Amino acid sequence: MAIRDSLLPELDHELASTRKVLAAIPEAKTGFRPHPKSFTLGELALHVTNVLTWLPRTLTTTELDIDPPGGWKRPVFESAAATLVQFDENARAARAALADASDADFLVPWTLEKRGQALFTLPRVACVRSFVFSHMIHHRGQLTVYLRLCDVPVPQVYGPTADAPL
Repeated sequence: MAIRDSLLPELDHELASTRKVLAAIPEAKTGFRPHPKSFTLGELALHVTNVLTWLPRTLTTTELDIDPPGGWKRPVFESAAATLVQFDENARAARAALADASDADFLVPWTLEKRGQALFTLPRVACVRSFVFSHMIHHRGQLTVYLRLCDVPVPQVYGPTADAPL
């Protein structure tokens, strides 16, 4: 079995779960911030959405500097609706990149850098699982906590919730 064939069903499942969480975000609550150091609900939703852009990038490059010379422009949250549209676009591109990847592509070393210094180097397959999949799942979990704190019904992800029993 090709590596991509084992990862595609997992990605599909996680994308569907993530979309349900993002779709539950009410526009009126997007400015909610549980702590001064935290993202707002809208900013966190946008981050979850943009993590998907890392999948094509991981499979087509060999490195990413998260703090390049001159910095980078952080995406600005516009609305819950626009974020959901962006998620759908990013999900299609991420899935297409994964579906097009060969086993050889997954074995290429990939490096995450900060200001030119390597933070880690792993085979791309490990980066796809940890840097992309797990990262998205982690922040999706944070989103569910934000929803609970905002008294918004939390959708099912891996099973029932207090708001969405089986």
